[in-house]
Amino acid sequence: MRTRLRALAERWVRYGYRRLGDRLRREGWRVNHKRVYRLYRLEGLGLRRKSRKRAAGLRVAPLVPPRRANERWAMDFMTDALSDGRRFRLLIVLDERTRECLVIEIDTSLPGARVIDVLERLVAERGAPEVVVIDNGPEFAGRVLDQWAYQRGVKLHFIAPGKPTQNAYVESFNGKLRDECLNAHWFRTLADARLTIGAWRQEYNQVRPHSALGQVTPEEFARQEVMLRELLEPQAAVP
Repeated sequence: MRTRLRALAERWVRYGYRRLGDRLRREGWRVNHKRVYRLYRLEGLGLRRKSRKRAAGLRVAPLVPPRRANERWAMDFMTDALSDGRRFRLLIVLDERTRECLVIEIDTSLPGARVIDVLERLVAERGAPEVVVIDNGPEFAGRVLDQWAYQRGVKLHFIAPGKPTQNAYVESFNGKLRDECLNAHWFRTLADARLTIGAWRQEYNQVRPHSALGQVTPEEFARQEVMLRELLEPQAAVP
């Protein structure tokens, strides 16, 4: 009976001892709920913990470098303060192939629904990525983002807790943003912050050469990728 009880518990991982007892009795075992509970405890089945279901989430599979633009995005949050001490947040979305900063959304609060609004704008402009790399923050780990990803056919890759290096592209970008912009300016208002940070983002994408891209800017690299793809696609179509 203990062997069968464990097998049932492995099959129906969210069943408690009462429901498992019902399964046993339906299979012909003559047992009351007290005995099921005793065996349930002896087998350590009461220690089973619920694992959160994620329709789109990938938590453990390692990632290889992306091979084309818009294949994989990375998202992260940063925090800074206005000159009067009020805190504000920054949502960063980065294309891991071209290193383009696709958006820096700025506000005092950026809940999950706002994250979806930002992603929808980007999808309308660029199309949906295959994968979005994120940490386990509440805005990313909630059902809102998971449902959006499922509906869009996008996979969410969650980095391991306490391992920001697994989201290295956006972490490297965040360091540059902090050093070259956030630490270098006082922001009097949110409008001031949006203007200054937006100008820095434009300079990062269009002017600042990137060492990992062969000392060209992210936008130049993206254009080169498009030109190369256009050259190769007609050749691939020739029998």
